[in-house]
Amino acid sequence: MSGRFITLEGGEGAGKSTQAKLLAHWLRDQGHDAIETREPGGTPGADAIRALLLSKDVALTPLAEAYLFAAARADHVEQCIAPAIAAGKWVICDRFVDSSLAYQGAAGGLGMAEVRTLNENAVGQCWPDLTLLLRTGVGIGAERATARDGEAADRFSARDTEFHEAVANAFDDLAAAEPDRFAVIDAGADIDTVAAAIRSAIQDRLS
Repeated sequence: MSGRFITLEGGEGAGKSTQAKLLAHWLRDQGHDAIETREPGGTPGADAIRALLLSKDVALTPLAEAYLFAAARADHVEQCIAPAIAAGKWVICDRFVDSSLAYQGAAGGLGMAEVRTLNENAVGQCWPDLTLLLRTGVGIGAERATARDGEAADRFSARDTEFHEAVANAFDDLAAAEPDRFAVIDAGADIDTVAAAIRSAIQDRLS
């Protein structure tokens, strides 16, 4: 049996990493072989690109960002995601192509169509069965991102409110354009409530 591919999307501080871990744990409790991964990253090569992309010490244009994300994603799909799905595993991924569409395509000004074409070449037929959009207000997300340790001050988190509002609007547009793939989750609620809403969406969509 083929596995399932679920992605979590949203702005900074939406709780994607936390919910990805909770979701993978719940799926294993349901008897599924589930793995969790993230972007950029997931393979040694993609992790190396991640360090470059998140560094505030390196100036990159939106076009350079888009190509680096696509390169990391191509390696991630070929070495991790596609083999796991083929082996019957459920793959839970924190960010995927939709993040590039929102960040570089919309907020970065490249245009979603150009970024989509680039990523179609990178991922081939490996597209999510379900995308969970964790929607939260930009202000709430910024507060959460500031409170995080480690990567809280990466190059994307540090951008201005206008940029993050453009990202949020782009995610909303993507969800509206593909309602069969997207499930929109209110991420402003507490962790357990959000996790319950995610489980309900999966049972409704992928049962």
